[in-house]
Amino acid sequence: MIKEYVIFNWSLILVLLGFAVSLKETVFLDKTTIRRYYALIIAIFLLSVVVYEEFYLTDLGGNRFIRLILTVIRYSATPFIIAMVIYALVKKQRWFIFVPAIILSLINLASVFNGLVFSIGNNDEFRRGPLGYLPYAVVGLYSVFLIYILIRRSNKKVIEMIPIAFLGFAFGSGLFLPFIYGKDYSRIFCPTIAIALYVYYVFSILQLAKKDSLTGMLNRQAYYADIENSPENITALISIDMNGLKILNDSFGHAAGDEGLATLAVCIIRALKNKQMCYRVGGDEFVIICRKTSKEEMTQLVETIRKNVSETGYSCSIGCSHISDGADSIDDLLQESDEKMYEEKANYYKDSKRDRRSNQR
Repeated sequence: MIKEYVIFNWSLILVLLGFAVSLKETVFLDKTTIRRYYALIIAIFLLSVVVYEEFYLTDLGGNRFIRLILTVIRYSATPFIIAMVIYALVKKQRWFIFVPAIILSLINLASVFNGLVFSIGNNDEFRRGPLGYLPYAVVGLYSVFLIYILIRRSNKKVIEMIPIAFLGFAFGSGLFLPFIYGKDYSRIFCPTIAIALYVYYVFSILQLAKKDSLTGMLNRQAYYADIENSPENITALISIDMNGLKILNDSFGHAAGDEGLATLAVCIIRALKNKQMCYRVGGDEFVIICRKTSKEEMTQLVETIRKNVSETGYSCSIGCSHISDGADSIDDLLQESDEKMYEEKANYYKDSKRDRRSNQR
């Protein structure tokens, strides 16, 4: 039977092994997230064993009680796995995300004796009980909640929405295809979820490689790549530099400086609109690329950033340049915005009577 299981699930085994090896080599995820991913891989593998065993016994006939127990596990494990996906992908998610899955498991277990969710007749026929669709409802709610959280945590840009949409499509197929293909869909549920998660993981790693880990913004490498992408659409650049970062680090430690940079990043992200992307290109230096953005829109963006930052207690200097000002290239735009930003920074330190290289007034 082991041989038959391996042959039938070989693609799933390969995906899970590849997933496990990738996790071992990644440097972008924290240990807690990696452990949760490993637990998820093990859960998917064990569920595939249960599903295979259930179908194997069904083909043999008889074994009614064992099949009931295997069905309990299958019906209970599916929402548990979706909950584990949420637990793995959302760092701050608490353990109580599993409560609905636990309640459903108890109801499924009771069905062995009362047929509330399902039963198997003496003629080996599988029947749905009065709550026969409850497991699908719970899985659906978990799936919707997962996609909602992922969308809310994203920056709503197309590049981040694609893997979320793929994950939603895969989970949606797991919810609706059983009504089209019947119980046989259970045979491919585990490969479907494994492949969807692995693809999402790969997309996420590719995105993390382009992002700054502290601020969540795109990094310097992404900036250089993106200015080469349709440069004719770039109409403005905005240079931003945090004021007083060295003073903050020297006086309160680098953790305080990191908090200031992260806060500044949030202020910028909140102000961005479509076709405007921000990059952390240095320690306290940020650049916003504006595509097909008018001068009025650029000015409004700068004013919104200033307003957001003013509400935090931190300070930054901003310089901007628009193609309408006569700049002939991206380099010209950046040079002009940098010059304006450094001029504003110099005025900031002059007005505050503070030496930017020390914490002396």
